[in-house]
Amino acid sequence: MNATSSASRTPLHLIYALMLFGFASISSTRILLSLNALHLGASASTVGTLVACLYIFPVLTSWYVGRHSDRVGARWPLMIGAATGACALLIPFFFRNFSALYVSATLMGIAFTLYNVLLPNIVGLISAPSERARNFSNASLVGALTLFAGPLLAGIAVDAAGPAVACLVLLMLSCAVAVLLIVWGRLLPGGTPAVGPSAGIRKTLADPHIRRALITSSLVQVGQDLYQFYIPVYGHGIKLSASAIGGVLSAMASASFVVRFVLPRLIARYGDQRVLAYSFYLTAAGFCLIPLFENVFALVVISFVFGLGMGCGQPITTMLIFSRSAEGRSGETLGVRQTFNNLLRVLGPSVFGVVASTFGLAFVFWLSAAMMGGGALASRPQAER
Repeated sequence: MNATSSASRTPLHLIYALMLFGFASISSTRILLSLNALHLGASASTVGTLVACLYIFPVLTSWYVGRHSDRVGARWPLMIGAATGACALLIPFFFRNFSALYVSATLMGIAFTLYNVLLPNIVGLISAPSERARNFSNASLVGALTLFAGPLLAGIAVDAAGPAVACLVLLMLSCAVAVLLIVWGRLLPGGTPAVGPSAGIRKTLADPHIRRALITSSLVQVGQDLYQFYIPVYGHGIKLSASAIGGVLSAMASASFVVRFVLPRLIARYGDQRVLAYSFYLTAAGFCLIPLFENVFALVVISFVFGLGMGCGQPITTMLIFSRSAEGRSGETLGVRQTFNNLLRVLGPSVFGVVASTFGLAFVFWLSAAMMGGGALASRPQAER
């Protein structure tokens, strides 16, 4: 079965269901492993190292996973993701020590890689060009939902049953992915073995359109991570309560969710590149304004504006990278995207931590605003550049 014929009859709701359970398993496990480590007496630095283990495989193997999926299809790689995700939760149930948590985080990184490269690629493969904006936007809504539901489910499971037994509860998410693949996995697009030799990362980066899309995608990722990382630091410094800090971050998440409902209409009216440029301007404004205010209500408003901009970035950059990929190599190109995004997720907080220690936290926000401004200039339509 070739990719075209299979893709033509792949139901979108199957992909959204796989995203719902797969991404929720990642977001919930990230919180669960941290809570497990704290329960065992881990320090903050140990928890940080544990979370970093989650990104080892995404950095090292995303490109290879994308290239391989172009040739063999997505069903069995996704099944491997479900299996490794399940094993990642069984290990800390049976072995309650730090070593088991490190192994668990690393294994979950395999599932993270497979889900994040393959599922967005399938959305692009089964969507007609005129439907991609709507379908990628809907997919990003599912992703935003899992960022809310996953940690909530993990917290409830830990409170109700303890961190060890909670592993078995969250294991059901990976089992749900496996069941969907067993029953309906044959409907997923197949591979294209005759696609020819791999383009390679260097050749992929030689395409200026792909390179610009990868840069803007990485800026979206690092902007979101820095905001989520430094808002609690800033809020603690100005004596905000934990609930107030949570409210500020929730305003960003809410705006990201809301704007994706209208994103297809914005793209239809203004074009994807212009909307992406405007979104970078909004995020730059958010970074600039945060250090100027200490009132929680003002910070909530600024965070909402920031979320409106950031909520546009991820689905648009995913769509642009897919649309500009060579025929039969969209998985490979999306794998390159994940490689760079996750590399920045590992390096960004460390590098900006040094900047914050040297020049102060306000300088971090303003430097981030300058980066977002650069992203806006890079995202403008070619005629405007």
